[in-house]
Amino acid sequence: MKIHEYQAKDILAHYKVPVPRGEVAFSAEEAVAAAKRIGGSVVVKAQIHAGGRGKGGGVKIARNAEQAEELAKQILGMTLVTHQTGPEGRVVKRLLIEETLPIERELYLGIVLDRVQAKPVFMASAAGGMEIEEVAAKTPELILKEAFAPDAGLPPFQARKLAFGMGIPAASVNAAVAAMLALARAYVAIDASLAEINPFILTKDGKVYALDAKINLDDNALNRHKDLIELRDRNEEDPLEVEASTFGLTYIKLDGTVGCMVNGAGLAMATMDIIQYAGGKPANFLDVGGGASAEQVKNAFRILLSDHHVKAVLINIFGGILRCDTLATGVVGAARDLNIKVPVVVRMEGTNVELGRKILTESGFNFTVAEDMRDAAEKVVRLAA
Repeated sequence: MKIHEYQAKDILAHYKVPVPRGEVAFSAEEAVAAAKRIGGSVVVKAQIHAGGRGKGGGVKIARNAEQAEELAKQILGMTLVTHQTGPEGRVVKRLLIEETLPIERELYLGIVLDRVQAKPVFMASAAGGMEIEEVAAKTPELILKEAFAPDAGLPPFQARKLAFGMGIPAASVNAAVAAMLALARAYVAIDASLAEINPFILTKDGKVYALDAKINLDDNALNRHKDLIELRDRNEEDPLEVEASTFGLTYIKLDGTVGCMVNGAGLAMATMDIIQYAGGKPANFLDVGGGASAEQVKNAFRILLSDHHVKAVLINIFGGILRCDTLATGVVGAARDLNIKVPVVVRMEGTNVELGRKILTESGFNFTVAEDMRDAAEKVVRLAA
């Protein structure tokens, strides 16, 4: 689950990471009031779940509260397009009004989970302010890494090693180390999958601040953090993904033309791979789960077909808990109720597979039944074209 920058900074501040003074604003009136309370020049920052806001015109500096009001009116309601939003962009509905700081240097701090080591890895770089992916591609030697055990936390000696490696002056090392240790504590405590400060700044008077912040939370751990669930902004999520979650379905929209309905994440990944191998592109990841009902299958089908980019659908099911006849009943019910007009290819194996195929072939609908995964992928790619 993604959260906004101002929400991430509230969390970091709770764990003693230094952040600039700032307030969230949902209107121009709230923006000017916040600017007056902060005093002096302020930064007006659009709050959307995407990077590159500054390049898209969503981050502006105001000399005073009056100018902050003007900028707030310009930015609120605008459709902000960045390299992470896609061409459709995101509508700005909230702002962060924040104090300006005298920046001396911009650095980078981040923590992600390394699944190979089965540990979080703390990353630091002197190349702050840049896209970390670009730094990794062009100058990977600039990214310093230290893995740590989550139950023990980041040891101070590793934080000092990173601080000196980034070239932080000796007078500011202790402050930087304290901020890094606090970031690591926050990452573990809230079950984050990503915690990133870019840029992490050194000011002209030797202080350090998280000038920007990004936190992604592990969905599977949200049951332990009821308070964090309230930070979810459904306006920033794909409507189909939100709808799918209400039916207990896992759906992620992609940019291809072949809709995929699969039970089990591993099978879903394999299905997307074999579609690519056959020359097509998957339009989504949709996992109905091991114990889906006919009604869930029907809802999954409806969500799939709500994407107008889908030109053909591949249903790839291994019937265990979800029996093949249950799947077939749901597919036929969806076809009858939703007036399906795109080709549908079904590949199923497992419990009651013969009964499932019989239900499909006797339904009166023109389903294409495949023999195996390769046959299914080739057929659905051909039909989508």
